Amino acid sequence: MVPYVFLYFYSMDLFSGDQIINLLPYDGTVFYYGKILSQAEANHFFNELYNTIEWRNDEAVIFGKHIITNRKVAWYGDKPFNYTYSNTTKKALEWTKELLLLKQLAEKKTDATYNSCLLNLYHDGNEGMAWHSDGEKMLQKNGSIASLSFGAERKFSFKHKESKATVSLVLEHGSLLVMKDETQTHWMHRLPPTTQVKRPRINLTFRTIVE
Repeated sequence: MVPYVFLYFYSMDLFSGDQIINLLPYDGTVFYYGKILSQAEANHFFNELYNTIEWRNDEAVIFGKHIITNRKVAWYGDKPFNYTYSNTTKKALEWTKELLLLKQLAEKKTDATYNSCLLNLYHDGNEGMAWHSDGEKMLQKNGSIASLSFGAERKFSFKHKESKATVSLVLEHGSLLVMKDETQTHWMHRLPPTTQVKRPRINLTFRTIVE
């Protein structure tokens, strides 16, 4: 039997008064706040992040093979936290002024606190992210992950690990998305590549490391 597939493309019509709708039909919570910054503010932060963050090509060890991606990443935090994924470990750098401002904004909007941030720089639509869950042991279990997007609009998708149901939306320039509760346990997410996007995108995911 073919699983029933949920496929949604949301924009600002998610709002019903002050209510924000859970995008997931079950087994998790994902809120999309839409654009929380003006065009000028979003442009400012994109330029600052693009030019001041200590970007490095991401690395992974898969089946014993060392892979270096075109996509670039950076890892920042309250302390020099170690963050291990794909069999590689990163040590957190000290916050920049812009990252602290954005962290405070994300905390105010989501009513949560964060002590670290993983940043991704996608140069164009050819660069993306495969299906995965952010379920590393050092992350707060069922905690909130706040995702800020700047630059090119990109499709973002969720897939349930058992039913294979999917939910998709387009992440806008200056927008905020939050994943929490049991989302990482039951759902995977990805940023699919596309040949139609020629501009870069920067994504920030604010997280909580448990010591």
